[in-house]
Amino acid sequence: MKKYPVYAIEQFNCNSVSSDLYVNTFKNHLLNHSFIEKPHRHDFYVLVFFTSGSGTHEIDFDRFEIQPGSVFVLQPGQMHHWSLSDDIEGYIVFFSKEIYNLYYGQKDIEGYPFYAGVNTVPEIVLNAAERNVVLPYFNILVQEINGNKLLKQDVILNILDCIHIELARKYIENFEHHTHTYNVKIKNFGQLLEQKFKIEKAPFFYAQQLHITLKHLNRICNEILNKTTTEVITDRIILEAKRMLLEKKFSINEIAAELGYEDYSYFSRLFKKHSGMTATDFRLLKN
Repeated sequence: MKKYPVYAIEQFNCNSVSSDLYVNTFKNHLLNHSFIEKPHRHDFYVLVFFTSGSGTHEIDFDRFEIQPGSVFVLQPGQMHHWSLSDDIEGYIVFFSKEIYNLYYGQKDIEGYPFYAGVNTVPEIVLNAAERNVVLPYFNILVQEINGNKLLKQDVILNILDCIHIELARKYIENFEHHTHTYNVKIKNFGQLLEQKFKIEKAPFFYAQQLHITLKHLNRICNEILNKTTTEVITDRIILEAKRMLLEKKFSINEIAAELGYEDYSYFSRLFKKHSGMTATDFRLLKN
C-alpha cells in the first residue's frame, strides 16, 4: 500500500551547525536526495529559490510553473513534489520553527505573511532586480554552512531573516492591499481554523471567537480571499481530506469520521461537489 512520507530535517544529512538547520545549493541537494521529486511532506519550514532551469512544483494540489526567480515558502505539513529540468539550479533551506523563534525571542516565524496559516500563497516570483538583491544573501548562506568561521549559526539565522524580510516586502506588495485590521483578522481566522476545522464547521463559531459579526467576517474573507467564510472552512476540510486520501492508511469512512462527519454520505457529497469527483476516484487518480 502506497504511503507518502513525512520527512524530518535530520534525514537530510544536516551539518554540524544545528540539527534544526540545513542549507545547500539545489543541484547539490538533488545529488543525495533525489527522492524529494516524489510526493512527500516535511515537519519543518522549506525555502527554495530557483536561479535557472524550469519545471513544475505541485503544492497541496496546486501546480506552479518554475522559472528563474521562483521562490517557494512551504509550511510544515504541506504536501508537495517537483518535476524539474536537468539544468535546474538554485538554493534550498530547511529550518525548524524552534530554532527561529528561540533565536529571535519575541519574533515569531509565523509573523511573516506567507507563513501565517491557511490560504497563504506559497509562491513568490522575483524580477531581475529583486533576484539581484537576494542572491548575495543565499551565497553567504552556502559559504557559511560550508565554512568553519566562528558564530556561523548567528550569521546564517540573521541572513535568513534578511531574506524573509525581502520576501515579505514583495509578498505584501503583491497580495496584501487591504487594511491592516483586515489582515490581522484573516490571520487570526486562519490560525483558529487550523486548530478547530475538524470539530467546528459553523462560520458563526469563528466570528464569535474573533469577536466580530459573521457579516463582518464574510466581508473580510470576500475582500482578501474572494471567498465566503463557509468556502474558506470547506476548502480547508477538503484539503485535509485529499491529504489523507493520498496516505491510503485510512478508509474513506475513517477519513469522514476524523474530519468530524458522522454522516459518511454527506461527506461524500461534499467532497464530490468541491472536487469534481468522488473520494474513491480521487484516490485512484492520485495513486
